[in-house]
Amino acid sequence: MPPTVPSPVLGPLDRLRNPPVSPHPPPEARLRSRRRLRACHECDWVMALPPLKAGEQADCVRCGHDLVKRHAFPAQRSLALAIASLVALATAVSFPFISFNARGVGNQIEVTQTAVQMLEHHQPIVAMMVLLSVFVLPAVYLLSVVWLQLSLMLPRRLPYSRTTARGLSHIAPWLMADVFIVGTMVSLIKVAGLADIGLGIAFWTFIAYALLLLATTLSLDSDWLWFSLTGEPPAPEGVRTGQTAASQGMTGCHTCGLIGRIDEHGHGRCERCGEKLHARRPKSLQRTWALLVTAAVLYIPANLYPIMYTTSLGDESPQTIIGGVIYLVSHGSWPVALVIFVASVIVPIGKLLALTWLCIVAPRAPGLRSLTRARLYRLTELIGRWSMVDVFVVSILVALIRAGALMSITPGPASLAFGGVVIVTMLAAMSFEPRLLWDGDSDEDMPFAADSDATIDEQGRTP
Repeated sequence: MPPTVPSPVLGPLDRLRNPPVSPHPPPEARLRSRRRLRACHECDWVMALPPLKAGEQADCVRCGHDLVKRHAFPAQRSLALAIASLVALATAVSFPFISFNARGVGNQIEVTQTAVQMLEHHQPIVAMMVLLSVFVLPAVYLLSVVWLQLSLMLPRRLPYSRTTARGLSHIAPWLMADVFIVGTMVSLIKVAGLADIGLGIAFWTFIAYALLLLATTLSLDSDWLWFSLTGEPPAPEGVRTGQTAASQGMTGCHTCGLIGRIDEHGHGRCERCGEKLHARRPKSLQRTWALLVTAAVLYIPANLYPIMYTTSLGDESPQTIIGGVIYLVSHGSWPVALVIFVASVIVPIGKLLALTWLCIVAPRAPGLRSLTRARLYRLTELIGRWSMVDVFVVSILVALIRAGALMSITPGPASLAFGGVVIVTMLAAMSFEPRLLWDGDSDEDMPFAADSDATIDEQGRTP
C-alpha cells in the first residue's frame, strides 16, 4: 500500500497568493451518488441532468428548451459584473446624457429626465414604465445579485437570501436598458438633421451599463445558485424519467427547477424555494385571451392618435407611429424607419396573431407540430419587449427638445396606449401555458422514451 502523502500546509502568504476561487463546487461534484431530475418548463418531460463542466449546458431532449447552463466561477463572475453595472449606472445618472443646439437655442439633459419630463407632461404611467424598466428594476436586480453572491461567498448565509433569489426570475423579463439604447440611437438620428447633437459622459457609461446588465443576466447560473443556497432534496419516490411529470402527479418548479409532487387538484408547493406549484397554470387560456383582447383594443388608439406633437417655429404638427416611419423614409433614414416599423408595427401585430393562434390550437391535437409551436412561443417571449423602442424614443425626444415655440416635442395620447400594448402583450405571453402545446402527445410517440425510462428510488438513485 503506497504511503499517504500529507496535504501541504498553506501559510498566510500562500493564501494571499492563491486564494480559493469558489467555496461552492458545482452540484455534480457534491452529488455523485444520485441523479438530479428536472421537468422541462415548456413540455413537462422528466429527465436527469448530466454532469456539466464550465461552458456546457443541458437542453431538453424533447423540445430543446435550455434547462441548465454552467459557468466557471459563477459567484465571482456575477458579482464582478453586477458591481460594474451598478458603478456604470451611478455614473450614467450623475452626468449629462445628451445635448442639442439649434439656431442658437440648446438644451442638455440627464438620462433620468426622460422619465421626469413625461411626468411633467401629465403622462405618469408612461413615466413609471420608463423609470421602472430602465433604472429602478435593473438596480434592484443588480443589488439582489450582489447580495446573493456575497451570501454564497461568506461563511454564513445573509438573511432573506432565498426570497431574494426567488425575486430574480420575476424581475428579469422587465429589464429594458438595452432597448432604451436602441431608442436613444433612433432619437439621435431623428434629431441629427435638425440640430447639432452632443454626447455626454453619461451616454457612453449608459451603453456600458446596458451591456454589463445584459452580461450579468446571462452569467447567472440559477441551478448552481439554488443548490449552493439550500442544497437539493431527493426526487420524489417513484418518479420516472422519459415520461411527462403531470402523468406521474408531479411538476417542475419554474423558479428553482426542483421537481415536486402535487395533489389531486394539481397544486403544491416547492420544497426548496417555497413557490406555488401547478400542474398547469390556472386558467391560462382564459387569462391569455383576456389580455390579448385588451391589447387589441389598446392597439387601435395607439395607431389612430398621435404618439407625439412636434412644434417648429410655432407650427404644431401631430405624428402617429406610421407617420413617423413615413417621415424617416422621406428623409432617407431607411434603416431607422425599418427598425421603428418592425418594432412598433410588425412585432405587436405578429405577437397578437401568434398568441391568438397558439390559444386556439393549444387545446387541440398538437401532433408532430408541437416543436414548431413551442419555438413560435419562445419567439413571442423574446421579441415582445423590443416594442418599447417607440415609447423610449418619445420620452427621450420630449426631454431633449424643449425650446418653446421655436422647437419642442410633447407626448401624444398614443404613447400611453402603445406602452399599454407592450406591457399587456408581455403579460399575455407570460400567462400562456406552453405545456398545453404538448399535452396531446403520448409518451410512446417519443423515440427516446424507452431508452431514458428509469425509476428513481427514495434516495433519488436509479436501481
